Amino acid sequence: MGCSSSTNAYYFLRKSEKVQTLPDAAHPAFKAAVLIQRWYRRYVARLEMRRRCTWRIFQSIEYSCEQDQIKLHNFFSYLMDHFTPSSSKERDFISRMLTEEESYKDTELEKLCDYESVEVPDSYTGPHLSFPLLPDHATALLEAFKQKQQLHAHYVLKLLHETRRHLMQLPNINHVSTCYSEEITVCGDLHGRLDDLFLIFYKNGLPSPEKSYVFNGDFVDRGKQSIEILIILFAFLLVYPKEVHLNRGNHEDHMVNLRYGFTKEVMQKYKVHGKKILKMLQNVFCWLPLATIIDQKVLILHGGVSDVTDLVLLAKIPRHKFVSVLRGKKRKEKSRHMDSKAINGESPVGVDPPRSSSFLGSCLQSELASAASSASRAELSQWVRQMVQEELEKCRKQVGFDETPGDKELTCVSSVTMTKSELESCETSESSQEEWKQIVDILWSDPMPQEGCKMNTVRGGGCYFGPDVTEKILQKHSLQFLIRSHECKQEGYEFCHNRKVLTIFSASNYYEIGSNRGAYVKLGPDLIPHFVQYQANKTAHTLTMRQRISRVEESAFRALREKLFAHTSDLICAFKSYDQDGTGTITLSDWATAVESVLHFGLPWRMLRPQLVRGTAGGLLEYRSWLDDLTVEQRSKEHIQSSLLEAIYRNRSNLETIFRIIDSDHSGLISFEEFHQTWKLFSSPMNMELTADGISDLARSLDFNKDGNIDFNEFLEAFRLIEHTHGDDKAPHPAEMAVS
Repeated sequence: MGCSSSTNAYYFLRKSEKVQTLPDAAHPAFKAAVLIQRWYRRYVARLEMRRRCTWRIFQSIEYSCEQDQIKLHNFFSYLMDHFTPSSSKERDFISRMLTEEESYKDTELEKLCDYESVEVPDSYTGPHLSFPLLPDHATALLEAFKQKQQLHAHYVLKLLHETRRHLMQLPNINHVSTCYSEEITVCGDLHGRLDDLFLIFYKNGLPSPEKSYVFNGDFVDRGKQSIEILIILFAFLLVYPKEVHLNRGNHEDHMVNLRYGFTKEVMQKYKVHGKKILKMLQNVFCWLPLATIIDQKVLILHGGVSDVTDLVLLAKIPRHKFVSVLRGKKRKEKSRHMDSKAINGESPVGVDPPRSSSFLGSCLQSELASAASSASRAELSQWVRQMVQEELEKCRKQVGFDETPGDKELTCVSSVTMTKSELESCETSESSQEEWKQIVDILWSDPMPQEGCKMNTVRGGGCYFGPDVTEKILQKHSLQFLIRSHECKQEGYEFCHNRKVLTIFSASNYYEIGSNRGAYVKLGPDLIPHFVQYQANKTAHTLTMRQRISRVEESAFRALREKLFAHTSDLICAFKSYDQDGTGTITLSDWATAVESVLHFGLPWRMLRPQLVRGTAGGLLEYRSWLDDLTVEQRSKEHIQSSLLEAIYRNRSNLETIFRIIDSDHSGLISFEEFHQTWKLFSSPMNMELTADGISDLARSLDFNKDGNIDFNEFLEAFRLIEHTHGDDKAPHPAEMAVS
């Protein structure tokens, strides 16, 4: 029976009870209707609760991975900040691992792009492009990608070259108006889901002078067709530069791309010219505008705002300097030049303070600037050395390093006193850090229901901002509301902060088929949002609500069991702390508390228990047999020793990212030279000395197929050997230190 009929029966019954005019014979039918309605309400409520729990599982796992990515990057940044290269070649290699040139000269970029030297063979049957692009070129790309064709690297490089030239002319904050078109369509994250983009264009129409679009970042990663999405968006951007607007997202970042798949996708699709394409994309990404404002009333940015967000400052920031916002402060050209002098035996005039995302925070830098006006140079130099040493100690504890003798000798500057240029360098660093925070906040932040602004510990970057922060920003700049993306929503969109913040997410079926709808929002001159929701996958349309939830739930619990298995050793330690008598059993309440203490997912474990724990006796859980069941489930997929499999499950994403970072030329292989330099980077702060011949012997021992390189499987084998050593002498593995 439908919900509407039972509801009508229920209200009619309530009315009849008041007037008491119904005949007795009618009561059984209405009682049955009421019972059916109550059953249906409970049924829908249970499904909704299952849906919400499933959603929490997916989001917790996703944000945990983002935390790991930031921690891993901080770990590498820490190593690089405290590594002294012995040659210019070594310095260039280490710099290439995590940092890119902030900008290229035109001649250097032309050499990098070099699309003219990439010939298109006569056998190529895909789409052809000529510049300036015409609307037919863009629509031809759409049709070609629907037919699973691939655009030749020559055209990709030329398109990226032209896109960069256009983006360089744009301001940090685009201003668009509804006066020139009937409406403006705003789309959220696409994340490589090309079918969603096709569906948006099918339902809403292609970009045109009458149909403007704003795409709000996160075009790439996770999905399998990120490069096709970029090609289509860049093509329409060049065809309709006044009607198509692209904001930068937190995934338009080459360091994030290493972990979440875009780098791998490009190299698989463009094996010969993939490196050039990736280099060009890095430079294109850093030129993407940071925000868009419609009619001076609606602010569109990817993540959110913070209590220090300043649109005036954002408009002035040289955005192209921030190739990756994961790395806060970058060494300036002057500092790099001084490093080169030091390597070549020349005496540097001055050295910048140590750079790290965790060093010399904004509070420390403001104190430094104020102290400079009142303290003598000698006193200031001594004070800086002390403060830096304290910061180093904090960072050392975070990554689990013991103090090494060399750390005590570390200084901020090479002389006893700070020169005028050195003071200016510190002030420049402070300004750079402020600019970096502005960009990080708008790309990584999320809204929260509570007032105030606090650090976003769930993602590991940006902040949580409350309704008071939103109201302050809107009032300061005379805005009506804010549109952001960055978070997957079950219905594709969601209002919060008294409808002053709108989240729009355009990738449907993001976690699993049926997990969520995609949506876009249309704004006319009245600026009233009109939403369009959709499901790009045909299978999702054929599933009932119960089938859809069951399918998504199964996927979520499978992923959660993998996470539990990956932390088996930690869970056993946590369980034993509640099993003081060594019975091998704990209460289900203690089980839930212990699991949360290990995973920190913030999940309702007691509610999830029936899906995770079976066969309890007397309300007690035999935790070893439960963990054995998890082991059997995972080992059925991979025939590997369970202790090693646990370690690989726990660290695989980090290991894959580390492998791609070391593989700085994106060849899919680690050369002996890359291995040699990386070993020196890792061993330096851990005080592990090994001769050059010893490092070469180690590299050759990992090259099992003797092809002169180390592939990812061989890299995992190295991890197995280290994990075995770890079990013997408890030496920490870099992947574990990075996320500890």
